[in-house]
Amino acid sequence: MEYHVYGEKRQMPETDDFQSYFDPHETAIVSIDMHEGHLSEDPECPCPAPRGRMIVDAIDEFHRAAREQGVPVIHVTTGLRQSGRDDVRGIPSAWRMTMPPYFGPIPGMDGHALEGSKWTQLRTEVDPRDELVTNKKRLTVFNPTDLDFLLRQMGVRTIVFTGIMTDCCVLSSSFDASNMNYRVVVPSDTTRGTDEHLENAALSIISLFLGVVVDSADLVEEWRVRASTTAQPATV
Repeated sequence: MEYHVYGEKRQMPETDDFQSYFDPHETAIVSIDMHEGHLSEDPECPCPAPRGRMIVDAIDEFHRAAREQGVPVIHVTTGLRQSGRDDVRGIPSAWRMTMPPYFGPIPGMDGHALEGSKWTQLRTEVDPRDELVTNKKRLTVFNPTDLDFLLRQMGVRTIVFTGIMTDCCVLSSSFDASNMNYRVVVPSDTTRGTDEHLENAALSIISLFLGVVVDSADLVEEWRVRASTTAQPATV
């Protein structure tokens, strides 16, 4: 199986440490913030991440293939209280201050990801078998959500991250997951960043320090091989 190391494709070593990342029975996909608050074409979109639209179909295809191999999908979305106390009426998220000088004014920024708003609706497919975590407040998927609790209840050791932004939420979540001793896998074709430069930089950082960067088709094929040769362990 090939993987990416600092942007270069290499043959993966056949060591137990590397191979442990690909057991489908200990794996879950965590898809990050593929909702309308980032992906909508509406000019009032409160925090646009238009490059994320490029991967909606790729993510849906990958998620479908994963479900066929018994790998669960968890959709994590940002959800802020309507009162604003999670953000604009408390200690605001740093991006609200740091993004506009580069991107320009962002219309409707204060309405980003408010619970119950249209901006929290997912653009990617949701299957009845999927799980939802809807109270992400900042960049990482872990704080203050119950994602870690859910993953441990599911017996997950390996997290596969899809979604946006590679250089922001995916990178932050990968750091947290690795520091919490999860194995981290990121399919490079199912995530997009602010721009290609920052996206590649984030994937390079992940590949050097946090986990394994692969192509989604290779990952699915590895799962298929594992599923056909390894029986799922009985639940104790």
